[in-house]
Amino acid sequence: MLQLSIIMSSASLSSVRFPSVQLLPSSSSSSSSRPNTWVLATPAVAPVAGAEVDAARLEPRVEEKDGYFVLKEKFRGGINPQEKVKIEKDPMKLFMENEIEELANMSMEEIDKAKITKDDIDVRLKWLGLFHRRKHQYGRFMMRLKLPNGVTTSAQTRYLASVIRKYGKDGCADVTTRQNWQIRGVVLPDVPDILKGLAEVGLTSLQSGMDNVRNPVGNPIAGIDPDEIIDTRPYTNLLSHFITANAQGNPTITNLPRKWNVCVVGTHDLFEHPHINDLAYMPATKNGRFGFNLLVGGFFSPKRCAEAIPLDAWVSADDVIPLCKAVLEAYRDLGYRGNRQKTRMMWLIDELGVEGFRAEVKKRMPEQKLERASSEDLIQKQWERRDYLGLHPQKQEGFSYVGLHVPVGRVQADDMDELARLADTYGSGELRLTVEQNIIIPHIENSKLEALLKEPLLNKFSPEPPILMKGLVACTGNQFCGQAIIETKARALKVTEEVQRLVAVTQPVRMHWTGCPNTCGQVQVADIGFLGCMARDENGKPVEGVDVFLGGRIGSDSHLGELYKKGVPCKNLVPVVVDILVKHFGAVPREREEAED
Repeated sequence: MLQLSIIMSSASLSSVRFPSVQLLPSSSSSSSSRPNTWVLATPAVAPVAGAEVDAARLEPRVEEKDGYFVLKEKFRGGINPQEKVKIEKDPMKLFMENEIEELANMSMEEIDKAKITKDDIDVRLKWLGLFHRRKHQYGRFMMRLKLPNGVTTSAQTRYLASVIRKYGKDGCADVTTRQNWQIRGVVLPDVPDILKGLAEVGLTSLQSGMDNVRNPVGNPIAGIDPDEIIDTRPYTNLLSHFITANAQGNPTITNLPRKWNVCVVGTHDLFEHPHINDLAYMPATKNGRFGFNLLVGGFFSPKRCAEAIPLDAWVSADDVIPLCKAVLEAYRDLGYRGNRQKTRMMWLIDELGVEGFRAEVKKRMPEQKLERASSEDLIQKQWERRDYLGLHPQKQEGFSYVGLHVPVGRVQADDMDELARLADTYGSGELRLTVEQNIIIPHIENSKLEALLKEPLLNKFSPEPPILMKGLVACTGNQFCGQAIIETKARALKVTEEVQRLVAVTQPVRMHWTGCPNTCGQVQVADIGFLGCMARDENGKPVEGVDVFLGGRIGSDSHLGELYKKGVPCKNLVPVVVDILVKHFGAVPREREEAED
C-alpha cells in the first residue's frame, strides 16, 4: 500500500507516480461465462454547451490570506449563514492553530453565551469531524473519521472501542454509506485527547464534515479480488493524503461551497457507486496507457438529486491528484455560495455547461492540458454484480475473505473489540468497511475458516443473513440526529423482520431508509427506499411516516428511483412493502408457499 510521509505541495503533485499496472480480462471460474470484451460502462454523451458565460463570472471568488482561503469582499452579498460563519473565523484554525484546546476547557453554558463559540460547536467543529447533537444529545458529539477505501486495522478498531466505551449507553459506532466509521457520545473536554489518540493509531477525523471532501471510496475487496480491474487502495490513500495534507490540514480546499464526494472504481461490480459522487474515476486505457475517464456532479439533496455525468476527459494514473486538485479549485473558486440547496458542484456545471466547466478544470491542470475521454473503458457493462457477504477465495492462493452482515451498520464497543480479535486471530489484523454498512475480514488462511465460522460473534454479524436483510441500509435516524424526522435503524429492522414472516423472496432486494430529505441513507439508489416524513393516520393525526421510492438501480445501468407512494404512516408500512415485493420482485406470500409445499 502506498504510504506518504511528507506533506505534498502543489508543485510536487504533478510528479506523483504509481506502480505499473498489468490489465487482464477476467479469468476466474466465477466469471468464466462472462465476455472478455471490454465495453463502455458509461455511454459517451455529447458535451453539453452552456450559455455564454460572462468573463467576470469566471473571476475566482476566493483569495488566499495568511494561509487560508476566504471569500472576497465583492462576492459577499447574498451569501448563506454558513459562509458568514467561515468569514468570521476560518474553521481550520480550531485544528491548525490548536484553538480546540481552549474550546474544550469551556463549559457548554459558556460556549452558548457567545455567538462565535456557539458557531464553533454548531458549525466550525464539523471541519474536525465533530457534529453536535444539540437537539437529542445536548453536549455530545458524533465524530466522523477519514478511512480511505474503508480499510482499518485491529489496533484502530480497539482504540475507537475504548473511546465509545467510556460513554456508556450514549457511546456506539456506525459503519457509514461511505465505508467509514462514525463514533457517538463524544464530549468536548475529551476531544483534544481523542485527536491525539487517533493520530497515534494512524487515524484522523480532519476535514470530514461540512464544506469538505468526504471519505474517498474504493473497492471494498481491493487487492484481494480475483476479478478486480485495479487495486483502488493506492489511489484512495493518495487522495486522502492530499485532501488533508497528511492529516496536518489542507486549508487550500477546506472552503468549498458545499460538501464533495469522490470515489475510485476498481471493479466491474461498481461497488463504489460512482454515479452518486461529485468526482468518479472510471478505469480506462488510452493508447496503451492506464488511467481513468471521469464522471462529475453526482449528488443528493432535499431539493434535487442528480447522477454524475461524463466530463469528456481522461487522465493517466499519474494525474489522479492534479485532476482532483483542479476540479476542487474550479469548484472552490466559482461555486455559488447563496442558497445552500443550490451550492453542490452540479449546479455550477449546469451554469457553465460541461464544456465550460471542463475548460475551467483544464485551466487549473499542470500545463493547462486535459485529454478527451477514452473509448477504451475497462468496465464490463453486462457484469453480474457479485455478493461479497459470506466466504470467498482471494486472488492470493490459500486465503479467503469473509463478508459479515452488520444489521443497519450499528456496532457496540464489545463488538468492535471482538471484530479486532477475529481480524488478529484469523486474518492479518485488517478489516474492511463497505458502503452497505457491512464489514469484511480479509487474508484468512483457508485452514482457519471452519474455526472462524464457529465464533459467537458470527451469530450476530452473520456471513449468511436472510435475503431481505442483506441489502438493508439505514441512516442514523432521530435517535441521535437532530435533522431526522423519524427513527430509522430499529424500525428498518422491525419492518424487515415482519415482512420476512409474510413473504418469501428469491432475489436480493435493496431497501434503504433515511430519516429526512437530506437522504444520507441514499434511498434514491435502492430497489425500495423509505424517506422519513410526517404523515397522517386514519384519524388525521400526525404520525411518523415515509415517502416510498421504487426502482433505483446501481451498476452500469444505474438510475435513480422515483416516488412511488407519499406519506405512508410507518405503522401501516408492512402491507405496503409486502405488496411491492409481490408485484415487482416476485415474492410469494408464505401462506401460499406453505400450502403448495
